[in-house]
Amino acid sequence: MLGQDARATSKVAPEAQALRGIWLTRGKDGRLTAYVAGDGGLRRWSETRPGGPEWDAPDVVPLPELTHLSVTQNTEGYVHFAGRRERPAAEGGVTVDIVHAIQYQTGRPVSAWNSLGNPHKEADVGARFGAPVVVVNGSGEVHVAARNGRGGMMVRRERADGKWRRWEDLRCTRIKEVPAVIVLSSGRIEILAATNKDVLHWEQEKPGGGWGEVRRSQFAVRPGSLAVLETSPDRATYHWTDPEGAVVAYRPGDDGPVSLGGAAGDGAHAALRTDLDGLDCTVLAHRGVDGTAVVGAGVTENEANGLWWSDTGVPCQGPPALTHDTLGRVVMAVVGEDGAPRVARQMDAPGLSFDPWHLL
Repeated sequence: MLGQDARATSKVAPEAQALRGIWLTRGKDGRLTAYVAGDGGLRRWSETRPGGPEWDAPDVVPLPELTHLSVTQNTEGYVHFAGRRERPAAEGGVTVDIVHAIQYQTGRPVSAWNSLGNPHKEADVGARFGAPVVVVNGSGEVHVAARNGRGGMMVRRERADGKWRRWEDLRCTRIKEVPAVIVLSSGRIEILAATNKDVLHWEQEKPGGGWGEVRRSQFAVRPGSLAVLETSPDRATYHWTDPEGAVVAYRPGDDGPVSLGGAAGDGAHAALRTDLDGLDCTVLAHRGVDGTAVVGAGVTENEANGLWWSDTGVPCQGPPALTHDTLGRVVMAVVGEDGAPRVARQMDAPGLSFDPWHLL
């Protein structure tokens, strides 16, 4: 759950900035953890017991000069972090590399940060290397995707023996911002990225295999708004904000994106599937045009009927995060204007409604 991107000087990557964001994970012990990035590092709160409602006092995970962070989990519940690290260079400018770390259990220390390097030898090009997105396939192999310093798409993946392959160049140009990356239930990985005028889509031919030819479609995407969710076996649905501020849904191979209404502000969307009144539904959440957290729900892959949208009225910095707790309830988290995280859980009631917000 990324997208807190801002324009910077021409000497660094367009999205470089002070790290911000919120993420939710659920460990093998059933407890949720909320992570909030800030100037002092990554603050971390964990539920005192599965299902809450109480949370432990926060601790801090040191971050190594990161401008961006991506967070995911594998099937064992291990939390994987991939970040874009930016450090002053001795000759001026900055040096950028991608780093990776793992948290193996809820509340336990995070491993040392391992550098995955930067494929560019030219300092000015390497300084423009983009923010990573990390995913883990069913075999436990970590994959990191990022826009390179020339606007192309790069992937680096871990081998079965734990060593890392070289950076792979997927051969394209003019990509903007952060891609959407997903591991499907088959184990295949898909990537969707946007340029100023179209979207580019790659998919693995088979789990762990090579990448097919890129497919281009001329759809406009508001920068930083991409999200992806598996909505049926081995099929992904991508969501983004169009230039007019409407939220759309798109499945590669369809005629085009379907408008879901809404009035999104800047930033990415959080996406989750859940059961609502016996129906398989998709839940989306974003920061609305008024700066408050907005949530929508509708029947999965039935976009023609639109989504039901509700403004929570809670101001937030950046997009919300969504997950399920150990009892299967939808949990939404935001960072308030004061920098403090707030969490709301689904009520035991028809439709999708939330208990009062709980300040962590």
